[in-house]
Amino acid sequence: MSDNRKAALAAAIILIGFGVVAFLMPHLMLAIGAYSPWAAGFFAALFVLAFFGVFWLRARAQKRRD
Repeated sequence: MSDNRKAALAAAIILIGFGVVAFLMPHLMLAIGAYSPWAAGFFAALFVLAFFGVFWLRARAQKRRD
């Protein structure tokens, strides 16, 4: 399998995973918000940071391999 194909497959898996979590986000936010609104806001911020963080870490790993 070529490197481009591996990268595309990895990106697709990551996007699908985050897409599922984003789809469930309203239910998760309501459940966490019933416990604490601050915790729900923290979870939302963590989700956004994790989305960009995964791709940033993947880019660093790819750069190190080259």
